[in-house]
Amino acid sequence: MKQNKVFARFDISKDDVAAIQEFGRALGDGMQQFVQDWYQWLQQQEEYDTYFDRRPDTLERVQSLQIDHWHSFFECELDEHYIMSRRKIGGIHEHIQLPNDAYCAGMNMAAKLLKQSIRELAPDLETASRWADATSKLINLDTYLALDEITRIQTEKIRAQSNALMEVSTPVTPIWEGILLLPLLGIIDSARTQYIMNTTLEKISTTRTQVFVMDISGVSAVDTAVANQLIKITKATELMGCKSIISGISPAIARTLVELGISVGDLQTTSTLRDAFEIAIRHIDPNNSMLSKSDSH
Repeated sequence: MKQNKVFARFDISKDDVAAIQEFGRALGDGMQQFVQDWYQWLQQQEEYDTYFDRRPDTLERVQSLQIDHWHSFFECELDEHYIMSRRKIGGIHEHIQLPNDAYCAGMNMAAKLLKQSIRELAPDLETASRWADATSKLINLDTYLALDEITRIQTEKIRAQSNALMEVSTPVTPIWEGILLLPLLGIIDSARTQYIMNTTLEKISTTRTQVFVMDISGVSAVDTAVANQLIKITKATELMGCKSIISGISPAIARTLVELGISVGDLQTTSTLRDAFEIAIRHIDPNNSMLSKSDSH
């Protein structure tokens, strides 16, 4: 099972579980003093006033939760529930934006206090070594699970922010009956081109678009990979029966495409968005009165 792999990775054996449980029984009522000593240390840290509540009733409640936490540590029932309870701690710390170094310092102090208890309670050096080694392994696991959850949540937030930014920076917009415009700005990478491809094809399918105009006048740089990706997007749109036009081909981009030896094939390109718009309208309605008036000037 997945959780068994986690415990095995931290080299936590059945003997370690037994050693932790032995230590827990020996600690007994000393658990209360251990938690109080830890909170005494915590109150001296600079983060305490920012992230923790000094009200006596709140402190008493949180200390009670801490005692429950360490009871579960020494019961050492290593299962999915144990893993999730440690990940939940990471989620709480991420929610209050507790710095990782503050959390790791707290776990380090807990380990230090427990080692002190081991020296006082163990009947011999061999037992003290077994208890200390097993306790250290489980504290390391607890620390990892909390930090891993923090990383997971932060990664999801970054991904969500990135997707939101992608949507804003890649607006596929109907600008005329049957015409879809995509103005591109900034840097184009593989992730963004894949998003452009999916969004554009979906939009074409739902709007029954006849002409797709992709304006790259705002693209900061075009290299071989970017050019090939953009061409792939236009070819995919044409497979759906939609004419594609790339506008905003500047002299610099034109030179780059030639120097890189990139062939655009039969793809329609223009230097300005206006030219692309006129071609698109003519494709949809060759007799459009707007084009007749424009051509007469």
